Amino acid sequence: MRILVTGGTGFLGKRLIALLARDGHELLALTRSQASHDGLRALGAEPVVGDLDDPAPLRLPQIDAVVHAAALFRFSGPRAPFFRTNVEGTAALLEAGEGAGAKTFVYISAAGVVMDEAGAPIRNVEEDAVTFPRHFSAYLASKAQAEAIVLAADRPGFRAMALRPPAIWGAGDAFSRELPRAIAIGQFAFVDRGDFPFSTCHVDNVVEAVACALERGGGGRAYFVNDREKTTLREFIAGIAAVHGLSIDEVRSLPYWLAVSMGRLIEWFWAVSRREGDPPVSRAMMRMLGREFDTDDTAARCELGYVGRTTFSEGLRGYAASPTATMVAAA
Repeated sequence: MRILVTGGTGFLGKRLIALLARDGHELLALTRSQASHDGLRALGAEPVVGDLDDPAPLRLPQIDAVVHAAALFRFSGPRAPFFRTNVEGTAALLEAGEGAGAKTFVYISAAGVVMDEAGAPIRNVEEDAVTFPRHFSAYLASKAQAEAIVLAADRPGFRAMALRPPAIWGAGDAFSRELPRAIAIGQFAFVDRGDFPFSTCHVDNVVEAVACALERGGGGRAYFVNDREKTTLREFIAGIAAVHGLSIDEVRSLPYWLAVSMGRLIEWFWAVSRREGDPPVSRAMMRMLGREFDTDDTAARCELGYVGRTTFSEGLRGYAASPTATMVAAA
């Protein structure tokens, strides 16, 4: 199959290209940077120049499928860039992909599109749960809107579907590279001790789900995809800390209401002081990481044939083998 991948220079995109190429697919990778070309070719993909932020129509070569993994992810920041990249960029890619002959469009959505603003615990949620396209988190709102556009594009001859992984984890991502350091120097804190179920999906399991979705599954619908093993956030963080010889026994904990209040206050201070980058704590961060979040991926296992072959212990061994072992909360 001739597959175009977006986000090919990112954490998930790199694994997608490497593993799909290993399976014998011909990979193309959308990129706007000439500097990325050699790296993409080394992974096994031919670069295709294009920019999801450019209002000009995308021009793509003939392809069989699109896997759209690119997204702007931050816990805070101005709202407009999220909607330009994640919503308008997705709409442009849908049109370009169908025009280039693609018969399948797999969108990497986010499990967090079903998180409400109030912070209600989420237990065994299924795909028919309501989403929140106007969420205070620009990331979650933009992902919900983009997913709706993808699912509405499904039609005979053009199968459009979405995968909803929760917290994607594995060695090599840049988001939580500082987690071990933060634990070591006392800058990390749990919310409500982290003693609540928290769905995760190892990066290689996300790739497995993509491979399944390219071959089977219904168009016009979304699928949650999780790791096989259930865990709490505390157990998950403890496993990563242990790889680095750290203990979480002395890590402090905050109640959810206080963590959210702190996030709101720090966001306000960051904005009025015009500081660069993301604040260390935000409402969106606390919403995504501070409450029970358990998704039901039965549909993916039954309809896609998804298994989630990479276990928790195998994923942790990958951390141990990598100098940049990290987690990304893409919920």
